[in-house]
Amino acid sequence: MNAGVASTAHRARVLRALGVVTWRRRDMHASVAVAPEQVPTTTISQALASANVVVVIPPACSVRERDLLGRALSGLGPQLARAPCIEAVDGENLHVPHAPAYLVFGQAQAHALGRVLPAEVMRDAHIVLADTPSEILVQAVAKRRLWQALRMLRRALAAGVQP
Repeated sequence: MNAGVASTAHRARVLRALGVVTWRRRDMHASVAVAPEQVPTTTISQALASANVVVVIPPACSVRERDLLGRALSGLGPQLARAPCIEAVDGENLHVPHAPAYLVFGQAQAHALGRVLPAEVMRDAHIVLADTPSEILVQAVAKRRLWQALRMLRRALAAGVQP
């Protein structure tokens, strides 16, 4: 028996015993190319209009703060991981789409959101307030409140918050 074949078979048995799924690369000619006109194009406004959750963050967040928010949101599933983020500046003309749920980071952003949204939308929406990302990075209590807010938002989405 060839040593190369024996080691390949042994490797396959060991990987199967460990529960590892081996992947094989597809051939390039086997993949189907999609023509550019067949790719669905969505604008940013369409993506915002179809979002179930809108995340409102403070302006000029650092890379570290955005990374923290991205990891926290992606930890709770794709619905929150793909939620659009809007920077809210106090006193600025802010365009916020109507959504069934909002995750707001900071009091100033909550006040800006309250000035922009109509009363009917605010009444029907589930709004969750969390600390600012800079506070979340340095305070353990703020981290705990963030996880509680995210769990509350996830429960509201699971219960079927409707637009």
